[in-house]
Amino acid sequence: MKSVAFVFIFLLTGFAAHTQPGWTWTPLPDMPQRVSNNAVTQATVNGIPYVYSFTGIDSTKTSAGIHLWAYRYNTQSQNWETLADVPDTLGKIAAGASTVKNIIYVMGGYHVFPDFSEISSNRVHRYDPENNVWFSDGAPIPVPIDDQVQAVWRDSLIYLITGWSNTGNVANVQIYNPASDSWIVGSSTPDNNNYKAFGASGTIIGDTIFYYGGASAGIGFPGRKHLRRGYINPDDPSQITWDIPSDGPGSIGYRSGAAAFGNRIFWIGGSGTTYNFDGIAYNGTGGVDPLPRILTYHTKTAGWTEGLGSPVQVMDLRGVAHLAADSYIICGGMETDQSVSKRTFLLEYDTLADGIVSLDPVAFTMGPNPTSGTIRLQTHVPGCLKVVSTLGQLLSSKTFPQPGGHHIHISANGIYFLFFEPHCKKRAMIAKRVVVR
Repeated sequence: MKSVAFVFIFLLTGFAAHTQPGWTWTPLPDMPQRVSNNAVTQATVNGIPYVYSFTGIDSTKTSAGIHLWAYRYNTQSQNWETLADVPDTLGKIAAGASTVKNIIYVMGGYHVFPDFSEISSNRVHRYDPENNVWFSDGAPIPVPIDDQVQAVWRDSLIYLITGWSNTGNVANVQIYNPASDSWIVGSSTPDNNNYKAFGASGTIIGDTIFYYGGASAGIGFPGRKHLRRGYINPDDPSQITWDIPSDGPGSIGYRSGAAAFGNRIFWIGGSGTTYNFDGIAYNGTGGVDPLPRILTYHTKTAGWTEGLGSPVQVMDLRGVAHLAADSYIICGGMETDQSVSKRTFLLEYDTLADGIVSLDPVAFTMGPNPTSGTIRLQTHVPGCLKVVSTLGQLLSSKTFPQPGGHHIHISANGIYFLFFEPHCKKRAMIAKRVVVR
């Protein structure tokens, strides 16, 4: 028979982790090189989550230091690996990277020439993580774009929202369909500086776009504190209705990393002053430093939390890798004194302290039990699974970034325990006993 137990485990790890209210920051191995303004995303290879970094600027912070480097980080072996360069002709910054159906799309960005002239990119680079190869480019972006908000809807469409195109801010919403390698014209944002922005960041939750901060046209490229919201019509995802529900607290957010958990959106780091690619403020006040915060917006309550006290201050982020619903990795960026970083951090959101995670025994179901060896799983929340023998030996472990159906196989007869960690929180496990015969 199947038995269910609730196990609460409090672990001390060997990492030198740092905390701020609601968060734990854990240092991971450094990147191969210092890099900032790099496009970051995640994908899986043979079931292992990887973090990817593409393009950016090196520690010189000059136009000559803008490159096409590509790296990936194996979260299991904790090793960084250098990949073949992004297949473009010139280095670029301010690109975006998105993953749809485990294919990565590196989109847009801009090139800087020795005379400091700039040109926005219309390139769509396509990368296959499983085979570690670059495909031929996808259909060009209709309006070349950089520093755009880039977000994925339903693992099917990639939205490029506002941004800078060669000579100015644009209100365009450009939607890429990877399945057909084609572009759709979305409902533009309102054509004013409350919506048009470069260096803003955001995400899509359900059928709603949220993006925050960034810079707008004007003297010194002033920053914005607006949260913009776009309702996507699921029957026609090109149709978007826009509004501004509120402004964020404290300083503006420029080039923050955006991530989400449930009905919460997080903006990690960033700066309170807009700046050029070298970290020098557009308004002539000199070097810019990062904000020591993670800003949270609660979509259900329409409330904000300004979580100050980050143990590491970082800005110039062009993406956050989502490992599990409440676990994220950032890499590179600029730290204090505009120092280009090669550091990597695992950020974990304390969902238990926030009262989000419920230890629901149907967070995952399994069958048949007893089994001849193959077990069907249905996870209803993201999480991590461990298979343990009655002697306490860890036989296998898997991460399920998304809810869904899965299979595992146990070859030897016996009794085993399946420990499922909703949202990969070790302090809240659900244990189920399975018999193999």
